[in-house]
Amino acid sequence: MTASSAPQASASRIAAAAAPPAAEAHATAETLTRRELLVRWGTVAAVVSSILLITVPEGISAKSWRLLAIFLGTIVGSIVRPVPAGAMVFLGVAALAVTGTLTPAQALGGYADPIVWLVLCAFFIARAIVKTGLGRRIAFLFIRAIGHRSIGLAYALVGSDTVLASVIPSNGARAGGIVFPIAKSLAEAYDSTAGPTRRRLGAFLMLTVYQCDVVACAIFLTGQASNVLIAKFARDFGGVELSYGRWLVAGVVPGLVALVLVPLVLYRLYPPEVRHTPAASSLAASELAQMGTIKRDELITLLVFVLITLLWMTTGWHHLNYTVVALVGICALVLTAVLSWDDVTSERGAWDVFIWYGGLVQMASALGETGITKRFAETAAGFTGGWVWSAALAVLLAIYFYAHYGFASITAHATAMYTPFLVVTIAAGAPPALAVLSLASFSNLSASLTHFGTTPGPIYFGARYVTQREWWTYGFIVSLVTIAIWSTIGFVWWKTLGWW
Repeated sequence: MTASSAPQASASRIAAAAAPPAAEAHATAETLTRRELLVRWGTVAAVVSSILLITVPEGISAKSWRLLAIFLGTIVGSIVRPVPAGAMVFLGVAALAVTGTLTPAQALGGYADPIVWLVLCAFFIARAIVKTGLGRRIAFLFIRAIGHRSIGLAYALVGSDTVLASVIPSNGARAGGIVFPIAKSLAEAYDSTAGPTRRRLGAFLMLTVYQCDVVACAIFLTGQASNVLIAKFARDFGGVELSYGRWLVAGVVPGLVALVLVPLVLYRLYPPEVRHTPAASSLAASELAQMGTIKRDELITLLVFVLITLLWMTTGWHHLNYTVVALVGICALVLTAVLSWDDVTSERGAWDVFIWYGGLVQMASALGETGITKRFAETAAGFTGGWVWSAALAVLLAIYFYAHYGFASITAHATAMYTPFLVVTIAAGAPPALAVLSLASFSNLSASLTHFGTTPGPIYFGARYVTQREWWTYGFIVSLVTIAIWSTIGFVWWKTLGWW
């Protein structure tokens, strides 16, 4: 097969790829040896014990200090994972109630937060998009339109992921469950598989789609699950409201620039051997023909998708709460039988996020009321005392960004570091909106650094097209590109909007 042709029988590969194979998806359930388990639990215990053994600072109550210990233990446990992250947070919530650190009603209060229900509903919308085939149809439409060259094929996959990010908060569901199998099948259609032929096409597609997925995460409030948690931190500790519309307006200009430049940079530095992919467009057209005209359930899902997005963007006009809009959308999908109740109750990913998200929301809120965060900010601000705020902001943002090398999820990174760094940067004199937006963007963009930076990372890396050395090398290069874009175009754009 030449670089400009592909087997015509490859369409079936795409049609059959409904989800990433379990082996390649790196199932979250790990098989740990007893030694590994003891080391991980020992790490958690060491963190909690170290905090508890420190003399409680003056002005901080013993309960507040115990809350800090449980919170940090939960965060560290979510990173080292002796049990899944959801179970770790569940244990943390239970510990708050058992030790009397919070009352049972307070410990469980996060599960009544509308933001937690918003995320839950968004996962159900994602299930409808996957179940009806609407997500795949969107991807194939992009591929048919601009998939004649390998760079165009990359843009088509990236465009599909970005459109879906406007309403699907699980980047694992959209980048891993919808886009990944299509990308892998297209690579295989050009005889690019893990091994000697990986650089023909697959390595470029895998690396590019993942690197652009983290950009899509930064553009939308629904880009990934913890963005709404970041928005809550921004409101509670920075006094800045990050609505769906405001987040989108803030992210769309630097985000679109990054979505154009990042594939071009990788195309130049990490080029595929196959440059022309005319068969990809033909394969997409063939698959769309097999799918036929848009079906009833797809159409209903599309209408709900569009309506919810429009209502989220115009909340300043109608004043409907975001969660209310999402609940109405789910009701519409259930009443029209697009989603069955079994679909809702069996969406394990959604309920897992609900457990850990609700727990973290409450822990973070309760910790913010203790005065510990303020004390930390006052102490940390001393290290940048006398600096101009712009220099302090630059250094703190760089530290915050590259600290993600030590985190296996955006959620763990943001939960542990967003609030302290926000308070410190504001204390250093940075405009609150600039600090809020910079840290929110960097929380997502920093996931580009490693192959475990966010949920789709193990899926794309697990396909074995890109080595770890290549992943980290080009992840670092992309980080320089995105930091430069947000620190120049982003800052100027927010200044133009009058936000700082």
